[in-house]
Amino acid sequence: MEKLKAEVIRAEEYEASLSRLLKATVNEGAAIGFLPPMGTEEAASYWRALPSGQNVILFAVMADGEAAGSVQLHLADKQNGLHRAEIAKLMTHPQHRRKGIGRLLMNKAEERAREEGRSLLVLDTREGDPSNRLYQSLGYKEAGRIPNYAKSADGTLHATVIYYKEL
Repeated sequence: MEKLKAEVIRAEEYEASLSRLLKATVNEGAAIGFLPPMGTEEAASYWRALPSGQNVILFAVMADGEAAGSVQLHLADKQNGLHRAEIAKLMTHPQHRRKGIGRLLMNKAEERAREEGRSLLVLDTREGDPSNRLYQSLGYKEAGRIPNYAKSADGTLHATVIYYKEL
């Protein structure tokens, strides 16, 4: 397998590949704001609507020309928040899990946050998901939980865990 690297990409240039990644991830049950079953057009519509520019930085890991994973770094643009950013929509294609892609993407997002002068990162994830272990292993601290935050496809409500990391 080729050496994987995370790089900044533009969603519009990789819309089809990113759409396949999003669709596969959601349809495997990931809690990233969508419910399965997700169709191709719904996934493509998400990427077309993603703001591009200096406040949303999209990272991806490409494997054999396809998006194997992605994460977004949302830079706060309010005057009192220019020191912070949010990690959003970390996803790894089901065929590429357990290869270090999530960790690679998180490390790249943190590196860019530092370059942008950000000293605080925040994120949230569904309670009980494997992502909790990843974030904790990267030094993120739990700030709290919000019960009944997100609904799954079967209608069950799940708590979300809010994490932060000081860089």
